Amino acid sequence: MSDVKVRCALKWNSQTKPGLDLTAIGPAPLIDAHIHVDSYPPEQQELLLTSLANSSVQAVIAVSMHLGSSRANLQLANRCPGLVRPAFGFHPEQALPPQAELDLLFDWMDEHVQQMVAVGEVGLPYYNRLEASQSGSPFDLAPYIVLLERFIQFASKHNKPIVLHTVYEDADIACDLLERHGITQAHFHWFKGSAATTERMARNGYYVSFTPDLLYEEEILSLARQYPSDQIMAETDGPWPFEGPFTGQETHPRMTADVIRAYSKLTHQDESAVRQLFYENTRRFYSLSDG
Repeated sequence: MSDVKVRCALKWNSQTKPGLDLTAIGPAPLIDAHIHVDSYPPEQQELLLTSLANSSVQAVIAVSMHLGSSRANLQLANRCPGLVRPAFGFHPEQALPPQAELDLLFDWMDEHVQQMVAVGEVGLPYYNRLEASQSGSPFDLAPYIVLLERFIQFASKHNKPIVLHTVYEDADIACDLLERHGITQAHFHWFKGSAATTERMARNGYYVSFTPDLLYEEEILSLARQYPSDQIMAETDGPWPFEGPFTGQETHPRMTADVIRAYSKLTHQDESAVRQLFYENTRRFYSLSDG
């Protein structure tokens, strides 16, 4: 057993059991609701895992980019059980592979459905489509919509939460599909969109998560002011880098503490209470349990 795996095991076994009043014994643990652990360079990944084993971060939701990424995150979860919680899927901001490759991904997900906490990261390619439009290049969105619906059907079949990369008008397409298949466990990560779409998502019980840009982006501050507090989480989307006070820093799950602090100041609430709120929201949404 590697040193990292030993530290991960010791870290998880020492965590506070669910159901206790964490505010009575100190700040609630942190959970990063969306991070690409497998995308960190190997040396940084090892340092990240080691630091997590000695931090207040209880768990990270490790979302995947494709089949290879899903396999890598499963390996990380096996090394750090309880700490790394894998989600499997295909990130939409990339070219679609041949259908046979996608079928392999779904077959593999079927085989490992008991080891995944969610389907993700999946969604629609807003930014790639925008870039194509600005350059005058054609872009066919239809195959991506078909693929997203297939992931939604998988989530429905296996009763798994789904982690979505859908912003602005793409979020309305996602809502249409989620409603069509009766999905209520949807997490719109790093969401941006209209007031009408935001209200629709909140009404449907969907969750959103805030990144460290909550400290400096007015669009995210506006979302935080209006979204129901029992449907919010904190994420980093690491290794994506941030600006403002985080300029030049490697993105780390402990930054979720800064997100929570910013939210508590924004909403004029006690930070310890808000930290407990985020913790409970994330555990509830992802049905996290020990081990």
